[in-house]
Amino acid sequence: MIEDNPYSNLIKQIDQAAEYADCDKNIVETLKFPQKSISVSIPLEMNNGNVKIFEGFRVQHNNSRGPYKGGVRFHPLVNLDEIKTLAALMTFKSAVIDIPFGGAKGGVIVDSKKLSEHELKHLTQGYIDKIFEFIGPDTDIPAPDVYTNAQIMAWIMDEYSHIARRHSPEVVTGKPLENEGSLGRDTATAEGAVCVLNEYLKTKNFNPKKTTVAIQGFGNAGENAAEILFSQGLTITGLADSGGAIFNPEGIDPFMAKKHKIKNGSLKNFKGGKNISSEKLLEQKVDILIPAALENVITEKNASKIKTKVIVEIANAPTSLEADKILERRGIDLIPDILANAGGVTVSYFEWVQNRSRNYWTADEVASKLKEKMTAAFSAVHSFAEAKKISMRKAALALAIERICKATKNRGILN
Repeated sequence: MIEDNPYSNLIKQIDQAAEYADCDKNIVETLKFPQKSISVSIPLEMNNGNVKIFEGFRVQHNNSRGPYKGGVRFHPLVNLDEIKTLAALMTFKSAVIDIPFGGAKGGVIVDSKKLSEHELKHLTQGYIDKIFEFIGPDTDIPAPDVYTNAQIMAWIMDEYSHIARRHSPEVVTGKPLENEGSLGRDTATAEGAVCVLNEYLKTKNFNPKKTTVAIQGFGNAGENAAEILFSQGLTITGLADSGGAIFNPEGIDPFMAKKHKIKNGSLKNFKGGKNISSEKLLEQKVDILIPAALENVITEKNASKIKTKVIVEIANAPTSLEADKILERRGIDLIPDILANAGGVTVSYFEWVQNRSRNYWTADEVASKLKEKMTAAFSAVHSFAEAKKISMRKAALALAIERICKATKNRGILN
């Protein structure tokens, strides 16, 4: 989570948080290493008849609290250190939210935008064919991530079911509703983040009608978060996507911004705001700043320029380790990714439970259960932070370490 090596930085964070956790040091050491790292090569016959080899990974970090769980990303910059880091974060995220999963992550080095649908489908099938023996409903359950979606999850379910010779919807989450997906999964990350933010605002006595928000990232999570917060009466002053950013201190209607983006391909030149750079958006004076796109956008270089009261990390690892220290010294609160964006894995857990029982819940049931989980997780982390007088990042990670260590010790894994 810093500019150098993301996994090395995570290890440093584990060491720092472990000082506040009631945990055997030997068990803490095991959390610094993934239990399995799988590298595969996937030959794919392209539409032009040429065969191209793609490299893929699946990292299984820890399963002391339950089956491995984590997304699969298709991206040209995928690398093993990134996947190891994200797998470990999934372990801690599942523990913080208190669901019976461990952590995993997968990825394929590919620019999926350059593939036809036929090529993308066969690449997905080839990846699952290579990792089939390592995944399963009781072993490791994949999910969507960067540049993967519900359609790709349906292909994963179908390929796994075909090889296993049995219908296995519970092998993967984030599927389309027509393929036994869960209601509420598409908005779960945003809904969970907003729930946690609302709990935080209660502790600080914020007036929603006088609260401003800037969101860097206008994809699924950022867009939904903007619309929910706007509907709650908060003022959205800034939005950014890959094409640039817009800012208006008087407020932006995210529903209108969405229409503009659909029509024009980006937020740029939206009449309701002034064009600025995505980097500059992070430095605007707002009450709440939400990085909801890329990793490592708040760094040592710009942390001193951040002008907000609280940062809510919807993106995975958007804040570097050095930036974290600067923000903490400056008194800027931060709700960490392993808590703030845990809504996605929580509803993934709900989907897995529904798939196993073949009993499917209403949207209201999913929303109610999600709110219950997120509220309890925030309360636990906030109480831990207050008791230990530490940041919520350290508190969330320390709490997760404690829970994983207790499960590990109870199982006698190191005895």
